[in-house]
Amino acid sequence: MTETYTPPKVWTWEKGNGGQFANINRPVSGATHEKELPVGKHPFQLYSLGTPNGQKVTIMFEELLAAGHTGAEYDAWLIDIGKGDQFGSGFVEVNPNSKIPALLDRSGPAPVRVFESGAILMYLSEKFGGAFLPSEQPARAEALSWLFWQMGSAPFLGGGFGHFYAYAPVKIKYAIDRYAMETKRQLDVLDKRLADNEYVAGSEYTIADMAIWPWYGGLVKGWQYGDAATFLSTDEYKNVNRWANQIFARPAVTRGRKVNRTSGDPASQLRERHDASDFDTKTQDKVAAE
Repeated sequence: MTETYTPPKVWTWEKGNGGQFANINRPVSGATHEKELPVGKHPFQLYSLGTPNGQKVTIMFEELLAAGHTGAEYDAWLIDIGKGDQFGSGFVEVNPNSKIPALLDRSGPAPVRVFESGAILMYLSEKFGGAFLPSEQPARAEALSWLFWQMGSAPFLGGGFGHFYAYAPVKIKYAIDRYAMETKRQLDVLDKRLADNEYVAGSEYTIADMAIWPWYGGLVKGWQYGDAATFLSTDEYKNVNRWANQIFARPAVTRGRKVNRTSGDPASQLRERHDASDFDTKTQDKVAAE
């Protein structure tokens, strides 16, 4: 029989009662320590980690550069959320919500901060003449609808299914079943959409694909939450798998996925990116040795 929890009349925070991330989760916002953010040589300063949300932005930067937008050069600084870097005073100034990614655009007379991954994708698109976002309707509305679909849906995958399946200190059948069902429903939504469309928003590759792929593409390719792909039977979503492989074959996506990455095959990691040459194998080996 499942143990029943009766909530108290007033909730109180029990430190350490948060599973794998108990050391960084807390019910208040703001900085916990003073720490300035580093600043590199490029107009765009990205402070991030190679999670799905972080990958969205590094993929966008690499796609912009691949498309010839030389002004999109960027420095990508590692924010180690396991160590609480996101609660440093400098980071909180850029993102008061203390979540990665956070962007500082220093290309103008005054720095512009942008936080929330979807907002950053839209900002960069507008900065570079509407790159990867259709300008005409209804294509523009379709791309933005799918972008915001991802922003609203992914928390059920990550904070819902992923947390209770992979990270929660206690396996709760109800929670896992509830979020597994919702994750599969979302995969079905995508699969049906991709049955008649090459990309999520239609015939063009857009920021909607860049936002959705790190989460749902990564899931069907078996990169997230241990054996979650097997548990969720993601092979059955043939159209999602076709799309996931097609996106992954893009060189800019392969590069973007490496940036600020700290886990997995060392060859797939580039902890910080400050120049295009950083992707060179010899450069990576040198950085690793240091």
